[in-house]
Amino acid sequence: MQLVIATHNVHKLREYKSLLRQLVSGCDLLSLRDFPSYHLPPEEGDSFETNAIHKAVHAAQVLDRLVLADDSGLVIPALQGAPGVFSSRYAGKSASDKDNRQKLLSDMRELTDVQRDGYFECWIALASPKGLQKVVSGMCQGSIAFQEKGGQGFGYDPIFIKHEYGKTFAEMDEETKNRVSHRRKALDKMIPFLQNLVAESLEAHM
Repeated sequence: MQLVIATHNVHKLREYKSLLRQLVSGCDLLSLRDFPSYHLPPEEGDSFETNAIHKAVHAAQVLDRLVLADDSGLVIPALQGAPGVFSSRYAGKSASDKDNRQKLLSDMRELTDVQRDGYFECWIALASPKGLQKVVSGMCQGSIAFQEKGGQGFGYDPIFIKHEYGKTFAEMDEETKNRVSHRRKALDKMIPFLQNLVAESLEAHM
């Protein structure tokens, strides 16, 4: 069974492939890099859930394949939920990850203690050419550092300190991060459904 992971982001793709290969066997993993002429619709929804569903359904219909899409970001309650759905473009449409991190650190420079608490939120949607099949979510609680630390990960990882670990995602090894991340928590809820689909696909071809 083929499954398209709806991203061009090499870091996110590596994370998904690492997790899915551990948890789901019998699944041929593709990405949008295998379909260079296809482009995802813009993220114009007002929630991670809406954006994830829209991307999954659109890609599944156009590519005529089973598609897994997500939308995720960082939420800071003290900033009224920012960056939120604008996490990837917090410092502007063409902003780099570094630009986004620096803007967030600047916006939070006067905040202390629990005001620096935040969480990553991830919504994952699975769609077939017939429409939406399942949608799940996961969260990861933490706080925002005063400066960047670590050389691993991507996005806001260098400034997100995971509760109970006392280090940023960018300071963690890949295996540890993949075990506790918001994406892993959401994917854990999706795995049983995917495993059933793979089993049904194998039975249909026997």
